[in-house]
Amino acid sequence: MIEEITAKTILNHVKQPDPWFGLKYNMNLYRGCQHQCIYCDSRSDCYRIEDFAKIQVKINALDLLEDILPRKRVRGTIGFGSMNDPYMPVEREYRLTGKSLEIISDNEFPVHILTKSDLVLRDIELLIEISNVYAAVSFTITTADDELARKLEPGAPLPSQRFQAMRKLAKAGILTGITMMPILPFLEDSEENILKIISCSQESGATYIIPSFGVTLRPGSREYYYKKLEQNFPGIKDKYINQYGYQYQCDIPNWRKMNNLFQEEINRTNLITKMPIFEPKNNTGKSKQIRLFD
Repeated sequence: MIEEITAKTILNHVKQPDPWFGLKYNMNLYRGCQHQCIYCDSRSDCYRIEDFAKIQVKINALDLLEDILPRKRVRGTIGFGSMNDPYMPVEREYRLTGKSLEIISDNEFPVHILTKSDLVLRDIELLIEISNVYAAVSFTITTADDELARKLEPGAPLPSQRFQAMRKLAKAGILTGITMMPILPFLEDSEENILKIISCSQESGATYIIPSFGVTLRPGSREYYYKKLEQNFPGIKDKYINQYGYQYQCDIPNWRKMNNLFQEEINRTNLITKMPIFEPKNNTGKSKQIRLFD
């Protein structure tokens, strides 16, 4: 179900410093998400989204953005994808993400896009233009197994499609990489999966992989996740209950071993684990990208 709504604001300030992506602002053009990933934290009760499958479209978002962006005194990175995917199927019709990028390009702001969709390639020319200031596209990939992904992320393009999109972005000179999170306990925490994601990332032109070896579960998201585990992975729910109880942070049982494996393999590649972020103009008047925590 799709519903058009009117928003009061569109750009939100991000609590500083942002250790992941160097964001100054966040923007959500939609509420809810069609990708329906079973582990999504945005289903948590604290976000007060009653039906996450109901997509609300902020039809006045472009007007709000056109009004506010020229008045922003700090030219910081605008993030897409904090509460939903900016390139879910509804974007094909409404094009709020694509049109927002046009406004951002006109105002010379930097952007970071977090997505699981190859639809981002539709806007590759805009991203090339924005990359003269700063543009980065991070693909969330938690498994390299397409069949497993069909169960975990039933509405999203397959990981193989995301790797293909990454390859095209990298070839076009756009900064791109992987957010390898969450790694789901008892489902994705194998050596084979971790090594496959690293090798596919390198082959696809990624610059970085940002890992997190576990999943967060809060009231609301936990109940939905457990229901889907019972449907698709018999016996796994009981393992979670026995291992974690009602913990928020659920690290994989073998996280130290997997983290060591990950770091050893990364050291054999040219990949980094902190993405290069946007730095405002320096004394020379030029903007540049820097690595986070060199």
